[in-house]
Amino acid sequence: MLRPILAAVLAILVVSSTVRAAEPGSFPSATIDLGTVVSDLPKSVRFYTEGIGFTELSAFDVPAEIGAAAGLTDSKPLTIKVLALGEGAGATKLKLMAVAGTSPRGGDNEFIHSHTGFRYLTIMVADTTAALERLAKIGVKPIAKSPVLLPESLVPGKMYLTVVRDPDGNPVELIGPRK
Repeated sequence: MLRPILAAVLAILVVSSTVRAAEPGSFPSATIDLGTVVSDLPKSVRFYTEGIGFTELSAFDVPAEIGAAAGLTDSKPLTIKVLALGEGAGATKLKLMAVAGTSPRGGDNEFIHSHTGFRYLTIMVADTTAALERLAKIGVKPIAKSPVLLPESLVPGKMYLTVVRDPDGNPVELIGPRK
C-alpha cells in the first residue's frame, strides 16, 4: 500500500521539477492578440463584427519601411483593423490585415490537419442559437453537421460545437449552449 503512494509522490516530484514556467510578472498581459491577413478587409470585418460579435476598436496603417524593417512585409504597407471580443485590457484582440499591392493565396482549409500553422479560432458564445441567427443574416451557414452536442465528458452541461468558415475559409469554432 505504501509503495504505490511513494511511487506516485515521487512521480509528481519528478514531473513538477522538470516543468518550467515563465518568471512571474514577465508578461504585462496574459492576453494574446492574433493577426491574420485577409483577402477582403471589409468583408472580414463584417463577418467578425456582425456575424460573430466582435467590436471594431481601431484601425491603423503600418508604413512600408516599418513592415520591411521588422521582417513582416517585403516593403509593402499594411492596413490593420483591430477587433475586440470582450472589454477592457483583458479582451481578446483580432487584428485583420490587408497588405497593399498583394493577392495573398489561401491555404488548404478543408480540414484542420490540411496544413500546419494556426488552424482555427475557438470562441465561447452565450447562445449558439443567437450566434447562428446573426451569421445567417450575413449568409454564413455552419459546416458539416454543426451544431454538434458535445459529450459531458468534454464539457459540463449541454454545450454545442458549431464550425463556420470566415470569408477566407478559415474555420471558426463556436462553443456554447442553445437557448
